[in-house]
Amino acid sequence: MFGGYIQTWKLLKERGIMGINQRNGDYILKYNNRKYYPVVDDKILTKARAIEEGIHVPEQYGIIETESEISHKLRKILTGRKDFVIKPAQGAGGDGIIVIADRFDENRFKTISGKLITMSEIEYQVSNILTGLYSLGGMRDRALIEYRVTPDPIFKSISFEGVPDIRIIVLMGYPVMAMLRLPTRQSGGKANLHQGAIGAGINLRSGSTLRGTWLNDKIDKHPDTNHPINDLIVPYWDDFMSLASKCYELSKLGYIGVDMVLDQEKGPLILELNARPGLNIQIANDSGLAARNQKVEARLEMLKEQGITENFEERIAFSKAEFGF
Repeated sequence: MFGGYIQTWKLLKERGIMGINQRNGDYILKYNNRKYYPVVDDKILTKARAIEEGIHVPEQYGIIETESEISHKLRKILTGRKDFVIKPAQGAGGDGIIVIADRFDENRFKTISGKLITMSEIEYQVSNILTGLYSLGGMRDRALIEYRVTPDPIFKSISFEGVPDIRIIVLMGYPVMAMLRLPTRQSGGKANLHQGAIGAGINLRSGSTLRGTWLNDKIDKHPDTNHPINDLIVPYWDDFMSLASKCYELSKLGYIGVDMVLDQEKGPLILELNARPGLNIQIANDSGLAARNQKVEARLEMLKEQGITENFEERIAFSKAEFGF
C-alpha cells in the first residue's frame, strides 16, 4: 500500500500538481511578506487600496465597527436601500455574509433565496461579525455594507441564484491559472467551493470555460440547470486578466488569488484578494500549478539576468502564450 502512495505521488509530481506543503513552502512563504497581509486579509483595506489605484470595486455603503453603532448607524445606512451585502471585513470562505435582494417592508428583507429576514436578525448577525465569529483567527472584526452585484445574464444558465465569480492565481504579476466559480443550490447561492459551488477551469488565452469540478469530482453540466458549463466565453476577459496582474503591485504580495465578478451594469469588479489561494483550481483546469509556476520562475530568472522588468501587458502576453491553448 505504501508503495502505491509513492507511485501516486510520483505521478502527480510528474504532472506538475502542487500540494499544500509545496504551496506553503515554495510560494506563500517565499513570495508573500507577512507585513503586507493586513491589506489582503481585510476587505475594507483591500477596497481602499484598490480605489487608490483606480481599480473598480463594489461601492461601499458603510462600516459598522462597534456594537453601539448597530442600533443607529446600521439603520441609517440601510434606510432607503432595497438590496445590499453585509460581510465580515476579515472573513473567509463566504462565511457570515448576508445578501439582501429586496426589501419586503419597513422591517423585513428578502435574501437571494427568497427567505424573509428581519432587521433584528440582521443586527444580530452584524453583532456576531463584530465579535469575530467569522474572522480569520477569531479576532474582533468590522462589518462592511456594500453594493450588491447583479451578475451578467450570460451566466444565468450555469448558475443558481447567486453571483458567479472569477478567481485568477497570480505569481509575481503573471496570471498562471483561472476558474469560474458557479453557485449551486447546495452552496446556497454562494460561489465558494467548500460550500458546494462549482469550479470551471478557464483557458487563459481565450477566456473559454473548460469542464468543472464539484465536490472534488469532475463534471460537465451544472447539477441544478443541467446546462453544459464548458465553452462559455467570459466577457471582458482581457480586462479580468489586467485587473489580476495589476493586483501584484496593489498588494505587494507575489503569490495571490484575485477574486472578481462581472456586474451587469458596472462590468468587471474586484471583490477580494487571497494570500493563501486553494488548490482545487488544478482539478478544474486538469493542470498543475507547480508546472506553470516553474515556467514563470524560469522567465523571471531569465529577465533578471538581462536586467529587464515586464509591465502588466507583457506579463499577460507571456501567460496567454504559455498557458493558453
